[in-house]
Amino acid sequence: MRKLLTVLVEIVEDFVRHGRSLTEPAFVSLAIYRYGRFAIHIRNPALRWLASKWYGVLKVLILNITKIWIPPSTRIGKDFHIVHAEGSLSIHPEAVIGDRCGVMHNVTIGTNMGPGAPVIGDDVFIGVNSSVLGKIRVGDRVRIGANTCVTTNVPSDSVVIGSPARIYPRLPTFAKGAQK
Repeated sequence: MRKLLTVLVEIVEDFVRHGRSLTEPAFVSLAIYRYGRFAIHIRNPALRWLASKWYGVLKVLILNITKIWIPPSTRIGKDFHIVHAEGSLSIHPEAVIGDRCGVMHNVTIGTNMGPGAPVIGDDVFIGVNSSVLGKIRVGDRVRIGANTCVTTNVPSDSVVIGSPARIYPRLPTFAKGAQK
């Protein structure tokens, strides 16, 4: 019962974060993800089977329309935000995403033709058309610019831009240098 209440609280928080609209694709996709995550952790085998079948129906009917694919085995922290749900979003089942992360549309978080998936820290932003690929670690407070392909570890407090990705220290460091 406690897990069900936790899921309902997370769904309400997603609803508020994504504009308080039941038709917002980002909210709908996250609600289905949260239900799927709840379903795969039900202890009773018969109930788990039934809940998983219902998740499969929702996935086919809704997620193919929204083009946002977040498997229930993916671990996502609190306050995950899909900024624009106008394109696709694909996240690997083994990916781990920290708290307060935001992603734009047309983002891929997945493998790089090999085993393993990214682990993304807290307070990370991933820009439009970007890819985070492979068994890599993206640190906390990282900003990944638009059209960037990240295939190497990124330290915390960095800005990553370009393809191939170039890693820079946080922008406030540049601003301090300009004031001297």
